[in-house]
Amino acid sequence: MTQQNIEQFTKAVGNANEINELLRRYGVKFGIYKNGVFNEQFFPFDPIPRVIASEDFKSIEKGLVQRVNALNEFLFDIYHEKNIVRDGIIPENFIYISKGYLAQCEGITPPNRIYSHISGIDLVQAKDGEWYILEDNLRIPSGASYPLIARELTRIAAPEAFSENEIVDNRNYAQLLKETMEYTNCGGIRAILTPGRYNAAYFEHSYLAEHTGSVLVQNDELFVEDNILYHRTYSGGKTRIGVLYRRIADEYLDPLNFLPESLIGIPNLMEVYRSGNVGIINAPGNGVADDKGIYYFVPKMIKYYLGEDPILKNAPTYLPFYEEDMKYVMDNLEKLVIKDVAEAGGYGVVFGRELTKEKLEEFRRTIIAEPRRFIAQEVIDFLDLPILDNGETVMRKADLRAFVLSGETTRVWASGLTRFSRNPDSFVVNSSQGGGFKDTWVLK
Repeated sequence: MTQQNIEQFTKAVGNANEINELLRRYGVKFGIYKNGVFNEQFFPFDPIPRVIASEDFKSIEKGLVQRVNALNEFLFDIYHEKNIVRDGIIPENFIYISKGYLAQCEGITPPNRIYSHISGIDLVQAKDGEWYILEDNLRIPSGASYPLIARELTRIAAPEAFSENEIVDNRNYAQLLKETMEYTNCGGIRAILTPGRYNAAYFEHSYLAEHTGSVLVQNDELFVEDNILYHRTYSGGKTRIGVLYRRIADEYLDPLNFLPESLIGIPNLMEVYRSGNVGIINAPGNGVADDKGIYYFVPKMIKYYLGEDPILKNAPTYLPFYEEDMKYVMDNLEKLVIKDVAEAGGYGVVFGRELTKEKLEEFRRTIIAEPRRFIAQEVIDFLDLPILDNGETVMRKADLRAFVLSGETTRVWASGLTRFSRNPDSFVVNSSQGGGFKDTWVLK
């Protein structure tokens, strides 16, 4: 694909106003619930696609499969024998003080030993062309529906771009997801559990339910009877659920096992799950593996569980928990980006270069007092991609969320969610921070 092809495509799509208007009409929005108030905002689409060459994608694919396989092995180990802790690869307190570790999941073996069925792995490409992993999202990674519906609309706006160029068709995501759900199915229908329209990704819940032929349900439509999970039908009957793709956080899943005040969970769900009578996607307890402190150890996990060298690199990362790393962080704080391991969505990210001398000193004291709470990373000057801004092409920072689906095999969706910052001075691309998104074209 040449630059001329992309320019022709962008011209055919226009300034994206029409597509963005259609996205608004479809309800393609991103909701943020903060400080007790729900604010729904539009997730703007940019028509200039990110293009990934076939060979480049094959390398990314191989590295992502390796990484997710190791993370699944780690999750099984942590909730069973804990060999990686006993062998001194990961310090014990990094596991048990992680907010993502759930003692209630101890000893549970999910169907086919898969914990992270849908992994959202965030990558950036440095200016030298090398790709780095920034974050692993193994709990409820969202975002696949946005490039899917954008591709649908751009195929209508500029069909010749897809007929004349060798672009991998990304419309198979729903089929991949359906196959993953069926591999986890313990006998019954497929269901997607949503907390309702005030959730940040409600559009995605309904979109994926429709495209996978799954039932979209809320908790008041579900009940447990004789250790089986059922869907209450409109006629007053009941239908067994064999696999539940839950889109609510662990702590709200079952008020009898987690937060008793949860109004969106299903009482006794965990007992059904523990008995092997329902598959849950993704498995409860995955948060221990995508804790930002655990991220530091993923290259060691790959070596430990798979006996292989990592194909994709982490961003250079330091743990203040270790004395040597703490010294480096203290000596170089103004050059580093510091992340609070308990935060997500772009929150809790601090660039040392943006702090005043007084704030730097205050932050040093906070890190020294709570070393397990933070990781520090070198700032990767990752690629800027072109976007259209009021009819003009400008360059903005962009990352890629790749989606890895683990079922009978581990597969990487040949597409992904490219997010970009609309702020010319920002490295933070999250939708919750006002970013936009692009389609991602993988070439054949």
